[in-house]
Amino acid sequence: MSDLFEKIVSLSKRRGFIFQSSEVYGGLSATYDYGPLGVELKRNVSQRWWNSMVYKHSNISGLDASILMHPSVWKASGHVDAFNDPLIDDKTSKMRYRADQLIEGHIEKLRRKGKDEEADRVYQALVDALNAEDMAKGLYEVIMAEEIRSPDSGMFDWTEVRQFNLMFDTHAGPVKSTDNKIYLRPETAQGIFVNFHNVRETGRHQVPFGIAQIGKAFRNEIVARQFIFRMREFEQMEMQYFVKPGSQMEAFEAWREERMQWHVDNGIRASKLRWHEHEKLAHYADAAFDIQYEFPIGWQEVEGIHSRTDFDLKAHQEHSGKKMEYFDPQTNEKYLPFVVETSAGLDRTILTLLCEAYREEEVDGDTRLVMKFHPKLAPITVALFPLVKKDGMPEMAKKLQSDLQEHFLAVYDEKGAIGRRYRRMDEVGTPYCVTIDGESTSDGTVTVRDRDTMEQVRIPAEKVASYMIESIANWKP
Repeated sequence: MSDLFEKIVSLSKRRGFIFQSSEVYGGLSATYDYGPLGVELKRNVSQRWWNSMVYKHSNISGLDASILMHPSVWKASGHVDAFNDPLIDDKTSKMRYRADQLIEGHIEKLRRKGKDEEADRVYQALVDALNAEDMAKGLYEVIMAEEIRSPDSGMFDWTEVRQFNLMFDTHAGPVKSTDNKIYLRPETAQGIFVNFHNVRETGRHQVPFGIAQIGKAFRNEIVARQFIFRMREFEQMEMQYFVKPGSQMEAFEAWREERMQWHVDNGIRASKLRWHEHEKLAHYADAAFDIQYEFPIGWQEVEGIHSRTDFDLKAHQEHSGKKMEYFDPQTNEKYLPFVVETSAGLDRTILTLLCEAYREEEVDGDTRLVMKFHPKLAPITVALFPLVKKDGMPEMAKKLQSDLQEHFLAVYDEKGAIGRRYRRMDEVGTPYCVTIDGESTSDGTVTVRDRDTMEQVRIPAEKVASYMIESIANWKP
């Protein structure tokens, strides 16, 4: 783990963004709790996504499907038979790895050493293995041929590669048996597909239209580490867009452009984002790209845009015996719509924002730690500081806090020197601090301090809200 990544993890706990789950009992691997600031950041991100996907588009409706679904859903979707990762064990350390990620790590090492030609050769071998009829055997052969060693023990003593199903299972009812086995959903998309006609009819939609959902999903990951990047319980922000067959590529490109812009509009530098085309397409897809962000741990996926064809609706039609076809009143024909999917990890988006916002700046010989969140996403928007705890300043500050809470999350802080209070708010990404001093109680003006520039302006207290609204609207990263 890089030094920068460790600093971000440390800050997340210290300032109440993210805690290790069940920490008093030693913690539970790959599960995390969002603290007071983390839950505000998460709520702001999910609301911004909902605004952009549902409120901005008149032909997209929302859904909140249940986590537990009929087990036949997962048989139809292919998850029971094919939702696997290639697992390999280091016999010396007993550590387990994803075979494909081991090879990817080896390729990255070669590139860092300037051995691009060799890296290209191994990359092609990886692509061939991923597309082979026996993927596990193909990956094992690459690891053996390249003599890839264990990252932890440094040994070259591997088990064979085998497929590992990622779904968590449980049982419905008082008695465990194969008849009442059900699963925690490994993705949110299937809840959308089985509700295709329900949403279409009640929402009075015609193709093309979309169904959006934010919800929990669960995967028994082989290697679940790197903080909240890869967890066993996580949250997805997904939208399935139903289109007429033959028009999916046009919709696919349009959503690619819109989704990339959403991340840029969140304050992410375009230079830190890139497209990654899938080397191997999923069984349901005819096109797939990932939006990747350059984390301190390297380039990793934040969101996927996939053209899923009509696989899902067709599979549920066959397994359920219920018609999933759409009658097009414009052309008087019936067809199974094709689907374009946008699937963003909410937790990964949070991690992206934490990494992007983190700054260490030199100010007057000291180091200032500041989280430069987009003001619309920052957990706290404004902090109110009485200069001293007397002479009517606390009362005026609390009155202004109450007024501003009509628009933003506003907090009150009267403890410590004013400079120390500024630094506390910088560290959690609060874009504005308002100080009430002796002059404020006499003429009604206050000082507003900007997080990014540290510049201060003196304005009437009643204009603080409008000043902030305008500043936020014009904010640039």
